[in-house]
Amino acid sequence: MDTVTETHLDFDAAYQRLKDVVRHTPLEYNERLSAKYECEIYLKREDMQIVRSYKLRGAYNMISRLNAEQLNRGVVCASAGNHAQGVAFSCRKLGTKGVIFMPEITPKQKVKQTEMFGNGNVELVLTGDTFDDCLREALLYTQAHGMTFIPPFDNEQVIEGQGTVGVEVLQDLPDIDVAIMPIGGGGLAAGMGTYLKQTVPGITLIGVEPEGAPSMLTSMKNGENTTLKDIDRFVDGAAVKRVGDKTFAICREILDDMLTVPEGKVCTTILKLYNEDAIVVEPAGALSVTALDAVKEQIKGKKVVCVISGGNNDIERMAEIKEKSLLYEGLKHYFIVRFPQRPGALKLFVTEVLGPGDDITRFEFIKKTSKENGPALVGIELKNAEDYPALLQRMQENRFEVIEINKDATLFEYLV
Repeated sequence: MDTVTETHLDFDAAYQRLKDVVRHTPLEYNERLSAKYECEIYLKREDMQIVRSYKLRGAYNMISRLNAEQLNRGVVCASAGNHAQGVAFSCRKLGTKGVIFMPEITPKQKVKQTEMFGNGNVELVLTGDTFDDCLREALLYTQAHGMTFIPPFDNEQVIEGQGTVGVEVLQDLPDIDVAIMPIGGGGLAAGMGTYLKQTVPGITLIGVEPEGAPSMLTSMKNGENTTLKDIDRFVDGAAVKRVGDKTFAICREILDDMLTVPEGKVCTTILKLYNEDAIVVEPAGALSVTALDAVKEQIKGKKVVCVISGGNNDIERMAEIKEKSLLYEGLKHYFIVRFPQRPGALKLFVTEVLGPGDDITRFEFIKKTSKENGPALVGIELKNAEDYPALLQRMQENRFEVIEINKDATLFEYLV
C-alpha cells in the first residue's frame, strides 16, 4: 500500500513509548451481542483506560517527544473533554504546564476530571458553543504565548498514539475480520485503521459518526474535506464540523465503509450496555455498537471488534439520554391537547383514551384564562410502540383535538 501513512507513522515505536504509561485495555468477548448478530463480537474497552478514553495515547505520544525548551514553555489544546484529560494527565506526568480550552457546554464531569488529572499543572478555559469555537481561541492563545499546540486528531504523532489501540487488538485477537471504529475528528480511525490494514490486509474497516455531525461522510461524498455549517452537539466526543485534513486523507483511503447512526439510537445503546452488560459509556463510546444493526448481514460468522472509545458520561445526562431513547424507539410522544369544554373531560382522557400500559409523564396547561383552561401540553409514554395508532384513534373517537408535537421539530424544540 503506497501511502503517506507508511512513511510517517511508526506504531511500534509509539507502542514502546506508551506501554508503561497507558493501560493495555481489555478486549472482551460479548456473549449477548455475539448471539444477537451471529458472530463473535469483541469490545475494545478504552472506557477502562486511565483517563477513561483512548485520547491519552495520542496526547502523551506527542507531548513526550517535545524538547526541553518546548516543555518549559508549555502546551495548549482544544477539546470536547477526552483529549483534554489525556493532555492534563500527560502534563502532570511530564511536569509541563498546559492551558486547555473546552466548549462552555462541556459536561461538568469532564471538566472536573480534567482538573483532577492535571493536578495543578493545567489551566482550563471554557469558551464557545462547539469544539470548533474553542479551537480558534486555543490557536490564537498558542501563537500569542509561544507555546506548543497539541491537536486532538490532525497530527501524525497523535495519530500514531491512537494507532496503538490497533496494536493491542492484534496482540489479543490476531485473526480479526472486522473493526468498527467511532469517528469524530478521525484520529482513532486513521491510526488504528492504518495499523490494522497494514498488518491484516483482508480486514474490513468501518467508521461510524453521529447522524447529526457527519463531517467525515460528507467529506468523502464531496471528495474533499468539508466543513459542516451546523451540527448536533449531543454526541459531544464525536461532534465536529470539520475532520482533520490528514485524517481525512488517510480514512478515505483505508475505510471500507462509512456509516452514521441516529443520536436516539445511540442513547438506546448506552442504556442497553449499562443495563445488560454493566458498561458505562459516553455517547461517542456507543457509536460502534450502535452501528451493528446496519452491518448485521456483513458481519455474520466473523470476528468483529467494536471500539468502546470512552466512558466519561456525566450521570446528570442520563435523564436526557433516556428521553432521547424513548423518543427514538417510538415510546414517548408529546401532544398539544384541546380538551372538550364539558364536565369530566380530563377523567375521560385518562380512563378512555389512555391504554392499560400508557402513562402520562407530563401535563401542563399552555395558557389559562379566567373562563376556561387552554390547550394542554401532554407527554405520554407507551409500553409498546405499536400502541400509538390505537392511542390516536381513541383521541379522535372521544373528540379530543390534538397536535402531534413529535412530528414538528420547531414546535418540539420550543415546547419540550
